[in-house]
Amino acid sequence: MDERARRLVDLTVAVGRLYHRISAEQRAPMPAGPVLFVANHGFGGVFDLNVLAFASAYDRIGDRRRVAILTHQIAWTLGVGPILEKFDAVPASHGAGLRALRSGNHALVFPGGDIDGFKSWTDRNKVLFAGRTGFAKLAMVADVPIVPVVTAGAGESLVVLGAGRRLARLAGLGRLLRLKSFPLTVSLPWGINAGLVGLLPYLPFPTKLTTTILPPMRPNHGESVDHYASRVHSAMEDELTALTAGRVPVIG
Repeated sequence: MDERARRLVDLTVAVGRLYHRISAEQRAPMPAGPVLFVANHGFGGVFDLNVLAFASAYDRIGDRRRVAILTHQIAWTLGVGPILEKFDAVPASHGAGLRALRSGNHALVFPGGDIDGFKSWTDRNKVLFAGRTGFAKLAMVADVPIVPVVTAGAGESLVVLGAGRRLARLAGLGRLLRLKSFPLTVSLPWGINAGLVGLLPYLPFPTKLTTTILPPMRPNHGESVDHYASRVHSAMEDELTALTAGRVPVIG
């Protein structure tokens, strides 16, 4: 990340800490080598407050290594990918993650993609990975631990009336844009909108963001990729349930 991008990130994190009252807890020290951070989405594809929450939490860890952010191809389809690359985003793929980790840097992945990123209001406190396990395979091949990062609150930055998965299928968005969701939302300043919010910026409600960095997880001896992925998902789901127990929307 170049110096101008770093200054912009620092400013955005500082504003976010005030506006969203961002808090973070780290449950265990960071390992000495590179790790694969596995995070849940709040809301959004290109613009997601959980990325801001991660940046705030990572800043407080004090680790200055680069974090390659594995990002959905839609960012490059929309033409903003080259801009995001200045902030260490790379098109999400097994190869890109492996290169980052083998170079000694960290990598950050949101396995749920648009399924998790565009989930409805009623699912806002769930971690939806839709059975995806590629993140576990990546960590096993690279021989690095997974550090789960769980954030609560971003799903309350707007109201998602529906994920729009049937509409996405009918419109052929899976083939055209690799999207399985086309959400119907109520947000500022767009009001009621189908599909664009989260791909375009919006003014989020001042929802409180709470992040937990869980202890590193490694596969057990002889453990399958699917079982390892399931353990990570369960740990994240349990933590999100704990973070949102008794939570008042937006207030926290």
